Amino acid sequence: MDRTQGQPEPVEQPATAPVPPGTAPAPPGTGAASAAPASVPAAPGVARIVTLTAGDFTLTVNPVDGSEIEPRRPGTGGSAPAKRDAAGRAARDAAARPPVLPGPAAPAPPLLARDEERERLVRLLGRGRSVRLTGPAGSGRSSLLDAVAAACTRLAPDGVVRLSGYGHQQPGELLHALYDAVYEAPRERPERTQLLARVRDIGAIVLLDDLEMGGAALDELLRATPECAYLLAATPDTRAPSDDSHLEEVFLAGLGRADCLELLEAGIGRALTEEETAWAGDLRFASEGLPLRFVQAAALLRQRDERNRSCAEDEHDEPGVFDERPRDAESVPLPTLTEAAAPAELLASRVSESARAALRIASALGGELPHHAHLPALVGDTHADAAVAELLGCGLLTPVGTRYRLAAGVLRQLEEAGYGDTAAEEARTAARHYAWWTGHASVTPERVAAEADAVLAALAGADVVAAVLLARTAAPAFAAARHWEAWERVLRSGAEAARKAGEVAEQAYFHHELGVLALCEGRLDRARAELEASIGLKGALADKRGTVAGRRALALVADREKAGVEVSPPLRLEPPAPAPAGGSAEAVTTALPLAAPTTATTPTTATTTPMTPVTPVNPVAPVNPVVPVIGRSESPASLTEVFEDAFPLTHKPAPQTAPATGYATVPAPRPRPRPRRKPALLAAAGALTVVALGTVMALAMSGPDDPQTPAGGDGTATSSTPIPGASAPDVTDTSGNVPAAGPGTPAPEASNPGSPESTLTPDPNQPPRPPSRKPVTPPPSPKPSSNGPKSPSPDPDPTPPTTTPPASPDPTPTTTATPASPTATL
Repeated sequence: MDRTQGQPEPVEQPATAPVPPGTAPAPPGTGAASAAPASVPAAPGVARIVTLTAGDFTLTVNPVDGSEIEPRRPGTGGSAPAKRDAAGRAARDAAARPPVLPGPAAPAPPLLARDEERERLVRLLGRGRSVRLTGPAGSGRSSLLDAVAAACTRLAPDGVVRLSGYGHQQPGELLHALYDAVYEAPRERPERTQLLARVRDIGAIVLLDDLEMGGAALDELLRATPECAYLLAATPDTRAPSDDSHLEEVFLAGLGRADCLELLEAGIGRALTEEETAWAGDLRFASEGLPLRFVQAAALLRQRDERNRSCAEDEHDEPGVFDERPRDAESVPLPTLTEAAAPAELLASRVSESARAALRIASALGGELPHHAHLPALVGDTHADAAVAELLGCGLLTPVGTRYRLAAGVLRQLEEAGYGDTAAEEARTAARHYAWWTGHASVTPERVAAEADAVLAALAGADVVAAVLLARTAAPAFAAARHWEAWERVLRSGAEAARKAGEVAEQAYFHHELGVLALCEGRLDRARAELEASIGLKGALADKRGTVAGRRALALVADREKAGVEVSPPLRLEPPAPAPAGGSAEAVTTALPLAAPTTATTPTTATTTPMTPVTPVNPVAPVNPVVPVIGRSESPASLTEVFEDAFPLTHKPAPQTAPATGYATVPAPRPRPRPRRKPALLAAAGALTVVALGTVMALAMSGPDDPQTPAGGDGTATSSTPIPGASAPDVTDTSGNVPAAGPGTPAPEASNPGSPESTLTPDPNQPPRPPSRKPVTPPPSPKPSSNGPKSPSPDPDPTPPTTTPPASPDPTPTTTATPASPTATL
């Protein structure tokens, strides 16, 4: 028989009593948890479509095409449901207990030395006080809670509610579980506001076992239910509550020596020998008197008695004819203290093969043991359901809510013994089995929710193909059972497995379901992201129906976002505040309030006002700034600079920060203040241009053969003293950068960096001036000199050039200007 398929389970067979139409058969022996009505007929192959009310939405869980969500119709829902009566509370309490195991009922271990703690807990709960019961794992907290629940039945108007906090780090799911236990609302999951309003009216004694949260989360749970008295059972390593919780603390210690011996004798059904009594005393010292260790020790002694009894019966048999000698009597010794402190390996070696197979499955599922109805299919033995009672009697299992899991420390001991070597194969087998079981039409969503921990554990250890299949079938069942925490975990695991397996259609389904879940819980940003991802994947698959469903849900997200956005108030800009006394005159930009409508003649702009506001008399029209081509900090002083300003050789963008200061890279001497006026600059440029043209004409009329004519040819006296570094006398300077001094024009100062004299000797502190790019005029052809005998002169008595006498060598050239000759004037 295939282990992944199994056979029809006894709990899935239809009941003999008539079942109303549209109701699934209730499995026998599973309590009232399985008797909840289903929403579809229990016919094979029929998909379960469940309609729920989730806050302001109506959710239709469709396992084929995905869930559909729409706004709730007016007049439906919104009113608080009725509370359960006494019969309903009794049925609910029976459903919250672990399932009844097949076979004869095993006697429960007695509750010893706990009378004082039980009376104190009942007294505090009767006064409405909440208590935190702290004890190590295996100290008997669950048994004490059962005794307290039996004594507090009539103390609260809503009775006693048993909840399990295992795996819950936030109070949300616990509040929903409390709401379902008190109210009759099988197809409604209220939103947070409605939930808090309804659980506030619950007055019950809540016994919360296996608490795993503390601090602010526990405070939120206590504040949400002010009319409830809590008995919280937790281990010492659980996070402590805050100081404002006002919880009573009760610590549960171990048993004494006499109580340990009594518990051991009750477990084996006989009196202890002297050797066993001494062994039990040593075990009590090593285990600090934990009741769980003595339950397991009693199982070890029972197995030892069975082995010794079987050996004693074999001694009465006479040896056969083929035996060489009589058999010696064998006696199984007492376990050592090491074996008694960690007895899981020794106990597992002496149980049946089906029980060991169940332990391997529990080890693969992280300690979760499936329901005993699943063991025949998972193990491959039709009588494997009896293994749960066998393991429970050995102390290897402990009840957790409505299920069983490995006791404290057993999982680690089994993994060290090698029971976890086949964990991957066992998890894959469990995942395939649960994928078949959760998708069966006869299985109600409530039963799937009861197996949530085992299903999630199988999903975590399965391969991607089995994980996608299991998540696809289990997610609608969790949604219909309103177990939305498990629903979200399954969807996220399924989306990741579908991405790894390359199943685009399944990945789109999981993202759509995650978006619907986030919309129901009010997480609009998460809902939009998941729905957009789903729409994109469905669009790639050309799934028009799925795309329409996703866009319909996305429209609800947009409507909720618009409804939740408040209209922002109009923007009001305040006028500038007056400057404080003694403040600095730093300029600040202030936005002015909007005044009356302006016309074209009075533009409204943002004004820059200093700290001391000054109101202008007349508005000044904005003037476009003139950006110079080459930024200078002083007026040009030479013809080269004038030409560079007027005709730039290359395009130079306007400076962004501070304007450049000419070509010099070192700080130049501060010039004398000059008026920076455009007319004056243009006039100077014009004068310099006229002088330049006169110089060019004079050079053209003069010749190089005349020894009496100076190099300039413009009547300027030039010194004959040789100057180091100067050009030869016979080389004519045709650059035109040295203007001639016109009549009435003062000679340029030698100290001025921009004067023509400063160009003869380079300044060592300044970089060389770039050469002019004007076209160089070739030397003119030899012409008669203007001072020769063949050249007519308008002036019969020209003034000869005056040559200065030689002086001491000086690096600075000396030039004496004389009045210009009339021949040089045009």
